[in-house]
Amino acid sequence: MALQLGDTVPNFTQSSSFGDIDFYEWAGDSWVVLFSHPADYTPVCTTELGEVSKLKPEFDKRNVKVIALSVDDAESHKGWIGDINETQSTTVDYPILADPDKKVSDLYGMIHPNANAKVTVRSVFVIDPAKKLRLTITYPPSTGRNFEEILRVIDSLQLTDNYSVATPVNWKDGDDVIVVPSMSTEEAKQKFPKGIQEVKPYLRVTPQPNK
Repeated sequence: MALQLGDTVPNFTQSSSFGDIDFYEWAGDSWVVLFSHPADYTPVCTTELGEVSKLKPEFDKRNVKVIALSVDDAESHKGWIGDINETQSTTVDYPILADPDKKVSDLYGMIHPNANAKVTVRSVFVIDPAKKLRLTITYPPSTGRNFEEILRVIDSLQLTDNYSVATPVNWKDGDDVIVVPSMSTEEAKQKFPKGIQEVKPYLRVTPQPNK
């Protein structure tokens, strides 16, 4: 059964470039981005792992831990990390899970049964501190992932978890937000003192409340 948004993600213990990892224990009270790769020494993924390393301060700022997965073993990962550091001018300082037995890939539904078992293992999972799955995106092998978009979604999730708002198309942190439909305009005016713009009765806009 594939994982659905809102499901509690399964725990696992697996080897990694940082040694054995119990996923729940490692995650602690943080948000997690788990992103998977078909194999070590793949060119698109080399650029992705380097980019995530460069963006790690942005993830840290949001209380997000990042962890990668590749189906090769931990020893292979160490060699690949050397290449990533060299070619992407960075230092990979987060774990890469080893998944040669496909345990985690199968647990998280990363392998699509109607396609090549390796090619399809290119998914992103955003998991909240309650271990609930909040986002999944699966990419084709030829398209590098956009981790600025992953950060944008995390900003939206963290904001909308704490306020009765939703974020509109192309929203970025600091932009105006939408009042949720379940709240009346009168309630919204009390809750959001920065003001409400009623475009339509169902479409009410307010400045981002935590700015």
